[in-house]
Amino acid sequence: MDFSQIVAKQRQYFNSGATKPVSARIAALKKLAAALEAWEPQFLDALRHDLGKSGFEGWVTEIGMVRGELKEAIRHVKQWSAPRRVPTPITQFPARSYVLREPYGVALIMAPWNYPVQLNLVPVVSALAAGCTVVLKPSAYAAATAEVLAKMLSATFPPELVTVVTGGRAENTALLEQHFDVIFFTGSTEVGKTVMAAAARHLTPVALELGGKSPVILTRNADLALAAKRIAWGKFLNAGQTCVAPDHVWAPSAMVDAFVEEMKKQITAFYGENPLESEDLPAIINEKHFQRLLGLMGEGRPAIGGIWDEKRRKISPTVLINVDESHPSMGEEIFGPILPVLGYEDLDALVAHLREDNPRPLACYVFSQDSAEARKIMESFSFGGGCINDTVVHLTNSALPFGGNGESGMGRCHGAWGFDTFTHKKAVLQKGRTETDLRYPPHGGKGLGLLKKIM
Repeated sequence: MDFSQIVAKQRQYFNSGATKPVSARIAALKKLAAALEAWEPQFLDALRHDLGKSGFEGWVTEIGMVRGELKEAIRHVKQWSAPRRVPTPITQFPARSYVLREPYGVALIMAPWNYPVQLNLVPVVSALAAGCTVVLKPSAYAAATAEVLAKMLSATFPPELVTVVTGGRAENTALLEQHFDVIFFTGSTEVGKTVMAAAARHLTPVALELGGKSPVILTRNADLALAAKRIAWGKFLNAGQTCVAPDHVWAPSAMVDAFVEEMKKQITAFYGENPLESEDLPAIINEKHFQRLLGLMGEGRPAIGGIWDEKRRKISPTVLINVDESHPSMGEEIFGPILPVLGYEDLDALVAHLREDNPRPLACYVFSQDSAEARKIMESFSFGGGCINDTVVHLTNSALPFGGNGESGMGRCHGAWGFDTFTHKKAVLQKGRTETDLRYPPHGGKGLGLLKKIM
């Protein structure tokens, strides 16, 4: 596949102006919505094959999320695309100022394997809404889903508007050698650095949706039963292979045992006495990541779980206690169904530690029945986004910007925020014929006093 020709043809198509009318964008989004509905059974089968996802989880976390983004974009793209009037200083009277919103052009979207429908198609929705053309590169790890994506999109759009490139690292490297107008990457921090370095060669704007060790903070005012239910759901969804999954829990030392007991109840309620047999517990994506997760458990006996089925690449929901930050599970983003629980004595000292000694995570979750306390924690250190008294669900609200900060990423997606990521904001000031001569030389101090008063 000649990637330079793909990009050249897409740029030619973009420069023709075919993607810019709002009517063309809405038509493309409606075609994608119809295709998604028609191909839904194939996607659900592929998700079960790649990740062992149940039909319910596959629809809710993948298909349903994309459907929601499509509805939002179709409903609002005309409004998002309209010129925005802004104030004009009196020194430029008579004039009017506005911001034109134009698509960047040819977009490269590189998606991961863990939500291989949602994380491929949500940025495609944003790019099409903005009026870009798209080269989409799904992950080779979720091969069955990538194949369905390629078939659906090639049957729905001409290649000059949307092209899917399948393959692995060689294809990733070759794509990054091309000159795109914007790059949207979702994946690990290390690969994100590679993407950003490649983009720098062409000064291409990038959005990087990365990850990190997203903490949960239980305060002494937390409702432990509610916290355990919502943490267990957010952590073990997709077998923990979620970029905003709770990575670990900080609990007051005196409450650790009580919290673990609540977690036992919830895990049993969700997955039964033998979670490895539950259809609601997905598999680990491949052998490499399966073995990595086993290594992160370290030595010792987990408080909950800690068993696995190597043939099916399943790990039971596992809770680790009596660990500290030197434990293997605390050395990297876990990205699996393993939850360390660490104790703390002083909440202010913990927050200072998270602020000063740790990279900025993609998410943070606080459980407290004291709203003022929870707000104070959320405002005390930097992270991408999060929830008070819940986990993960902030990303379901397309009115909220989703993205990281620092090592957890840059740029935003979902709704109008995703539209903005693929959109250049062009400033225009339109002047009337009337003017004064104050700005033109020779000056000789004329009118300076007046300018000082009005500027």
